[in-house]
Amino acid sequence: MKRGLQGKLVVQGSSPEPFKSFVPHPLPPAPPIEVNPELLDLMEKANLALGRLDGLARLLPDLQLFLYFYVRKEAVLSSQIEGTQSSLSDLLLFESREVPGVPLNDVQEVSSYVAALQFGLKKLRQDFPMSLRLMRDIHRVLLSKGRGESEEPGEFRKSQNWIGGTRPGNAVYVPPPRDEVVPLMGQLEKFYHEQEGLPVLVKAALMHVQFESVHPFLDGNGRLGRLLITLMLVGDGVLVEPLLYLSLYFKQNRATYYDLLQKVRLEGDWEEWLTFFFTAVLETAQQAVNTAHQILKLFARDRDRIEKLGRIRGSCILLHSLLQQRPYLSIPAASKELHLSQPAVTKAMKALEQVGIVEESSGRAWKRVFVYSSYLRIMSEGTERPRQEKQSGDWADGATSGPQDGRQRSKIGL
Repeated sequence: MKRGLQGKLVVQGSSPEPFKSFVPHPLPPAPPIEVNPELLDLMEKANLALGRLDGLARLLPDLQLFLYFYVRKEAVLSSQIEGTQSSLSDLLLFESREVPGVPLNDVQEVSSYVAALQFGLKKLRQDFPMSLRLMRDIHRVLLSKGRGESEEPGEFRKSQNWIGGTRPGNAVYVPPPRDEVVPLMGQLEKFYHEQEGLPVLVKAALMHVQFESVHPFLDGNGRLGRLLITLMLVGDGVLVEPLLYLSLYFKQNRATYYDLLQKVRLEGDWEEWLTFFFTAVLETAQQAVNTAHQILKLFARDRDRIEKLGRIRGSCILLHSLLQQRPYLSIPAASKELHLSQPAVTKAMKALEQVGIVEESSGRAWKRVFVYSSYLRIMSEGTERPRQEKQSGDWADGATSGPQDGRQRSKIGL
């Protein structure tokens, strides 16, 4: 249904180039969402997929291990949408104190996303309500390191920002004026707590559009907005563990994702957005289940290989277990973790290399680093380092913000 403009356009600035910023109407949409049979069926399928994913948490022999890498995969993907060049390999190398293949700021931003998600989950499990205070606290952690640490972490913006273009006058989208941010976010918080009877997936989908439309922070709005989807599903009891992340689907359908956000604002077609969102949940949940099964199958296959290695298999089993936690591993690090001598670890690593379980990845004759390549390939699907290319400019990778006196701030993320 096309409801028309879902807000009001406020003229700002003065001659020679005034501009219009968008102030969204409070949720829920009016007239109400039309849940036709096709949309209802899609939502039910998405909920069933979430149920299977949630059930998976009870079947995995090491859920925390799966979560460890899945959270990091999401951090990489969400940050890539904002323009970072980090891959999952870069993040794992950084955490292992090895040198990643991208600038340090990129990897620090991804690492901060992991910390922000973990912080949010901890607070929700301590019975902190989903609130503006919690959003600001999560944002503070999200921007604690990297390029965003100078962009007022944890504070709602006090200047105008815009998305696409070089100034508000030629921007693709200009969010609400700064004095509208706090009232709009207050309305969003009220909607979350007053719509208890609304299906959780519908509520999460509506709130995501509203959050991105308000664009309440100077930086990190896209990353935080995607992170909040997962936190809402956990906070509302749909998922026990944070196993659903939509960034890969949004990345793969990036143009559609941004186009639909804008279409909701200008035309009010919430049903088309919900179709996209439910499809993202359905396909992402199915993919998570498939990934878990692939990993379990790989571990079992490689364990069978190790069992045929004879007397050295005991050390190899220990090393294989450690590689499941740290796919990038050096001999000294493995020796320290396993309390084995370096010659013993070297011999075990060589055995794993000979049967094709690990590969040497550093290309060095000293301080060599080995990688559990098959495992990393499964977990890295979709997170390969983005190509360096000029963005089209209609949405690019971020928003630009500048105070009203015209002094331009740095490029900041969606």
